[in-house]
Amino acid sequence: MPELVPPTPRVRDSYVTAIGEYQAAGSHRKPRYDAVLAGGFDAHLEQLALDATEWSARRRRADVPQTTLWWVDGARFLGEIRVRHRLTDELRRAGGHIGYDLRPSARGQGHGGPMLAAALPVAAGLGIECALLTVEAANTPSRRMIEKAGGLLWQTEDGRLRYWLPTC
Repeated sequence: MPELVPPTPRVRDSYVTAIGEYQAAGSHRKPRYDAVLAGGFDAHLEQLALDATEWSARRRRADVPQTTLWWVDGARFLGEIRVRHRLTDELRRAGGHIGYDLRPSARGQGHGGPMLAAALPVAAGLGIECALLTVEAANTPSRRMIEKAGGLLWQTEDGRLRYWLPTC
């Protein structure tokens, strides 16, 4: 049964394989992935933990603390969800409070909704009563997932939709 957990060495091999899937699909050109593939998995886990702290020297989006959690099934990495502790103007436009990715081989299998539902109490615990989620208008699976979770469309601008989603 899949569960949402802090990044863990338990899924190292599967995570590395997922990076290969992302790259083969032409997505996720994250600089950290090169470091992970070069043997820096443990350092990556440490940085993800630091990213959740206020005092970290972040290299992440918009320089706000964010909690990263992984959707795993045993030793298999299925995806990740990031809960940003607060918003900046940039994150209000694109990014929002919650961002998520499923590895290509796990898409279309019903993982997105449960992963998002499992992250909502985390957001609530950070004091986020209503989370902003942004999605490209063309991303129909994500739009459906957010709407099914109770997300309310707030704005449409530049091909991007913005939803508010209650966290409790």
